[in-house]
Amino acid sequence: MTERRIFRRIRGMDTADGAGVKLKRVIGQPALDMLDPFLLLDEFRSDQAGDYIAGFPEHPHRGFETVTYMLAGHMQHGDNQGNRGDLGPGSVQWMTAGRGILHSEMPQQENGLMWGFQLWVNLPAKDKMTAPRYQDIAPERIPVVQPAPGVEVRVVAGELGGATGPVSGVATAPIYLDIAVQAGATITVPLPEGHSAFAYVFEGASAQVAGESLARSELAVLSKGDSVTIAGGDSAARVLLVAGQPLKEPVARYGPFVMNTTEQIHEAIADFRAGKF
Repeated sequence: MTERRIFRRIRGMDTADGAGVKLKRVIGQPALDMLDPFLLLDEFRSDQAGDYIAGFPEHPHRGFETVTYMLAGHMQHGDNQGNRGDLGPGSVQWMTAGRGILHSEMPQQENGLMWGFQLWVNLPAKDKMTAPRYQDIAPERIPVVQPAPGVEVRVVAGELGGATGPVSGVATAPIYLDIAVQAGATITVPLPEGHSAFAYVFEGASAQVAGESLARSELAVLSKGDSVTIAGGDSAARVLLVAGQPLKEPVARYGPFVMNTTEQIHEAIADFRAGKF
């Protein structure tokens, strides 16, 4: 096996989005604009209601997918097609915006911890105008495996330890793993050779990724290879390990629209203004 190494390190940047929700932007900031096919990674975490209560009121999307993974708290999503759903602790929503949708995500709590991630995944040119769809995944549908002593993994997408994640039919063939490692525990995770991949430490002071210490709120862009080793340091940690097939296509971005050309962006804006989403 060809072991992946840490190619770049990125620190999350404090910012706000939606109606003022405070969050940490890791991908989609000046230090890391994108990691094909990943366009954005945000971590939102606060037990102060003022940091999240205004939520993400109705807003458009076209040309990509949004992945919401809730760790704590309760969020309700809805769209202009009448779809509704609740996202509670441990749940995942993989939304394919496709040709266009108006979507909202609003907190269903007035106090307590709200914690989770949103990841944006690009769509290939041939799928950008596909019909929107949702994969709403309850916590009990996400398999949990113990592939090594002191290691527990929630398999959201991809395969590990004989388990297959519930996310299906995604063009970029994603791997999405929530890895909990105890102090001193080690796991080597196989990854497709050609996939872009990153590891992000979101709990504990640090974790060992590819033989190096990676601090809390630090993302490691991984080099090419077919595996990566993750280990606990002096204390337990949790690491988000995500990989996807790069599209290697032109990217034109304007806010919530991600297409291949500037002309397609202008078309998206015109369609949105004309009420065609």
